[in-house]
Amino acid sequence: MLMRWSVSVVIIVLMAQSGRTQPSSTEKPGTDWPMYRHDLAGSGYSPLAQIDTKNVAKLIQVWTYGLQSDAPPAAQGTGRGGAGGPNSEATPIVVNRVMYLPAANRVVALEPDEGKELWRYTVSGGAPSRRGVAYWSGDGSNRPRIIFTAGRRLIALDANSGAIVSSFGSNGEVDMGVPYNSVPLVYKNVVVVGANTPPGAIGGIGNPRAYDARTGAKLWEFSSVAQPGTVGHDTWEGDSWKDRLGANAWPFYFTLDEQRGLVYLPLASPIPGPYGGDRKGANLFGNSVVAVDIQTGKYRWHFQTIHHDIWDHDPPAPPGLFDIVRNGRTIPALALITKSGYMYILNRETGEPIFGVEERAVAKSDVPGEFAFATQPVPVKPPAIARVAYKPEDLVTAADTTAEHAAACKALVEKDGLYNAGPFTPWAYRTEGGPAKTALNFPGGLGGANWGGVAHAPRLGYVFVVTQDVGALGWMENRSGSLATFDKAAPERPAGRGIFDVRMNGVSWPCQKPPWGRLIAINTSTGDISWQVPLGITEQLPAGKQNTGRPGVAGPIVTASGVVFVASTDDNRFRAIDAKTGKELWVAKLERRGNADPMTYQGRNGKQYVAVVATDTLAVYSLP
Repeated sequence: MLMRWSVSVVIIVLMAQSGRTQPSSTEKPGTDWPMYRHDLAGSGYSPLAQIDTKNVAKLIQVWTYGLQSDAPPAAQGTGRGGAGGPNSEATPIVVNRVMYLPAANRVVALEPDEGKELWRYTVSGGAPSRRGVAYWSGDGSNRPRIIFTAGRRLIALDANSGAIVSSFGSNGEVDMGVPYNSVPLVYKNVVVVGANTPPGAIGGIGNPRAYDARTGAKLWEFSSVAQPGTVGHDTWEGDSWKDRLGANAWPFYFTLDEQRGLVYLPLASPIPGPYGGDRKGANLFGNSVVAVDIQTGKYRWHFQTIHHDIWDHDPPAPPGLFDIVRNGRTIPALALITKSGYMYILNRETGEPIFGVEERAVAKSDVPGEFAFATQPVPVKPPAIARVAYKPEDLVTAADTTAEHAAACKALVEKDGLYNAGPFTPWAYRTEGGPAKTALNFPGGLGGANWGGVAHAPRLGYVFVVTQDVGALGWMENRSGSLATFDKAAPERPAGRGIFDVRMNGVSWPCQKPPWGRLIAINTSTGDISWQVPLGITEQLPAGKQNTGRPGVAGPIVTASGVVFVASTDDNRFRAIDAKTGKELWVAKLERRGNADPMTYQGRNGKQYVAVVATDTLAVYSLP
């Protein structure tokens, strides 16, 4: 979709002490960061506490590692996340005091105290996923392995040497049949991967799959578009399910309830996106989280966040898992974020909403042939975690930013006939020779929340997530001469699509009033907002107006000492935040944008380090 960055929000979900999270199996003394979000629950939580709220302001950068390619560009993986190196979104892992990560055309193992290379594996025929790698601990007969994707290939390396594991698949590689440009989930001997939908693909391409970590043999495949005779098939009219694209598991990772053996699959929107005239119905399992058995892939339950999506509002990350106590009862819970601006807190055993969800009436579409749903599921609590509507009084003024910016935004509204009908505003329909009419949607296809996922501190009972407030402009029109009625020759684009912003000196300034990005605290015992502060600055604004919040899609982490670390924002900052109050404790200027989740670990020398990838460089910090 034709999108540009606009606004970000970081949210903290805060649980009162009476409803605090119960310590989980992930809350054990540990010095490593062994998987993408630290653990199977996707907690983004580290028990390390050497760096705390009192000394974090003393952090200094101690080493860096360049992620640029050391060879001429090769064929890239297809889809989002297919190229490593510049614009890397990788989060390193550290296992047994060794760091592993992808770097352009290679996968490397680094000594974690100074960044010295221990080994490197150069990937031929295409770059590895730029988002990360996974670790398999071995089984007695097989040594530990690093497992990652490169386009449609699943590759296994010896974790100690970096050598290809020839007994895995065919000479160390498995052809998955579909590209997956993110991080596999490894549990016992099962490797779970998702799918990216490449151009020209056929139906079934979005199905999540599982492989044997020892041999590479395929174990199971889950149909992300409900098939005949299965749950959800009746949500597709006629044969509209056949050869359906999208509904794929593209997010960066998966989460797993180890006790119940359930893996949670976040599934995207069906394609074509903005026009759904050829897919009447709710379209399961699009825009859903589906719980399946980790060993068999058997369906257990699902929860759909949007019926018949035409806004690209898919869940961008798997849910974070935690327990809460309400009325003296421990509830196994999960928090699912979406690009629609809502967070759904569900019972992770059954999929039932803990605070309730209402089917609320939304505006009707006037696009001929479109079958937009009359209602959409909206959580009773928590409140929206991003802007979901717009009124004329929300337009930015000179007092908010500058006279030039305010005038440009006013002209945009008047010229294009902008309107908003509340949450889930359908795209406008323009007729030839008719007046300009443009739907303004909050959020747009960038969110709301995006790929960073949630983080939570088990003892404090706080949950954190980065979201963004992006307004999208768009309409549909009947293009004469098109191969299909509504511009399906380019099915992911309405006839017009943009962002509700203007660019000032090359920087996106949204046209709604600030704050444009926030750090929000929500009490999950009650579902109420506790506090909120802006996150990120707009440096080009006059002094006194810069604290606007900025866009960001990557996620935060949190430590046992009550420090939240987050990069993400497009002001190129890496920040430490007090997890209890939202107060900024430390900030470092990065050379480029930190478009990846950070991580923390204890080095061989006993010191705690914090690391983040900033586009093409891994930057590592510690106390002096």
